[in-house]
Amino acid sequence: MSELRLDGLESRDRAEELVGPSQPELDGVHPEAAAVAPGGVATGGDDGGRSASEPAPPSRRGAVDPVKALMHRHRALCERAVDPLEIAAGLEAHGVTDRTAARFRHRDVFSLAEEMYARVPRDADAPPERRPMPAASGVGGGWGFLALLPGALCAAAVAGVRLTHGQPRLAVAAAGALAVALGLRLALRRGPLQSPLGTTGRSGTWTCWLLAYALLGDGLLAAGLADGPDGPDGPWPLATAPVLALALSCAPALWCAHLLSVRARRKLVASRGLADFADSVKPLLLGVFALYLCALVSLLALCGTVLDEPAVSVGAVALGALLLLARLLTAHGFPHAPAAVLCAAALTETCALATVFASRLPGCSFLAVPVRTVTDAWGPGAVPALACGIAALLLLVHATRALTRASAHARPPGAT
Repeated sequence: MSELRLDGLESRDRAEELVGPSQPELDGVHPEAAAVAPGGVATGGDDGGRSASEPAPPSRRGAVDPVKALMHRHRALCERAVDPLEIAAGLEAHGVTDRTAARFRHRDVFSLAEEMYARVPRDADAPPERRPMPAASGVGGGWGFLALLPGALCAAAVAGVRLTHGQPRLAVAAAGALAVALGLRLALRRGPLQSPLGTTGRSGTWTCWLLAYALLGDGLLAAGLADGPDGPDGPWPLATAPVLALALSCAPALWCAHLLSVRARRKLVASRGLADFADSVKPLLLGVFALYLCALVSLLALCGTVLDEPAVSVGAVALGALLLLARLLTAHGFPHAPAAVLCAAALTETCALATVFASRLPGCSFLAVPVRTVTDAWGPGAVPALACGIAALLLLVHATRALTRASAHARPPGAT
């Protein structure tokens, strides 16, 4: 029987003709084709009563190369890959597991990716243009300097607010808030926390609200439960120390994200299976997360001491953890869960304020009972602590699953 070949330029219809009648596929490859070992020995499927070691009769399906058929299915991935690791991450993103790779006679996805990368046709005289892997981006792009910008602008704004009074103070506060927002935008447009285009619209809105509540919310909530914003004690106070500490923590957040990218890339090179990679990255992720929390707590203590405000706010710690996890997930290609969780946290804080002020209406005093119960027990800061703390815990559980995948660390910036 003449040898049948299926090269990378053949159509999928031709591949199905060689494989045989249409049956359930394994990532685009017929299961029987993937189950036939070299030499015609059947390794799975219906053996017609023969023993496992008995040679199968000659068949047209036995001539089909399942790995080449898989390469045809993922031709674009194989052609643009800069190394086998990128192919492995792409296969894993398409649902190919180590168990799937075993049906292609490979011990894991990494081994299968190495064969696919080695078999990609390349012209030595004119190699195709290839994009660099960005997972372990360095500081050459200037993001290390830009990471300091939000903290510097926020410190200047806080100093201006404290040195002015009346209408000029309001103008300085508005200008400072705008400057910090622009500085934060610039800091996050490059580096390891850069997010794909079009994935930060809703998340950015909820982030701004959460930061505004950190600045005004606790004082406004306490005033609403007492005599209102314009009670005998005057306007509610601004919590500038938590906001300043969160702005300053942008730098350690970026460095922690960079550390995660670099170490994850190294573990991706050393791993020999998807499960092995996930097990090695999970402690790394938790360690980087804990490192950021330590830096944030230190900054909160420092800012509280300098500004003569409460040293460490639990709500600010929970908010910082929530924002870091949300940005990490978004930057690595998982924007939907962060947007939903940030929205839920912001709406929770909004409902707390709304119920407090709605309770001032005649016959509606019962609306403030839940919030009043919580604040009487733990203070006004318990509302953002609970809202952001629960949201951060949910995102942390999600991150331990999503960010331990190989495909999460081989995604180019701007990819969706």
